[in-house]
Amino acid sequence: MENFNIKDEYIELIALLKAVGIAETGGHAKMLVDSGDVLRNGSPETRKRAKLIPGDIIEINGFKISVTK
Repeated sequence: MENFNIKDEYIELIALLKAVGIAETGGHAKMLVDSGDVLRNGSPETRKRAKLIPGDIIEINGFKISVTK
């Protein structure tokens, strides 16, 4: 599991996917979310601009990211 530190209150899901290198572009990040393969705290997340806060865990294809502050 990789930790990702945020400086603000939240980070949008597609921004996180780009920041950690899972998605190459914003369009690629949107396609990943639309595919239904992105889980937030164990449940599918379909909102591209979902506001992720510290404590959230994102999983995609077995890769986990923990959002921290």
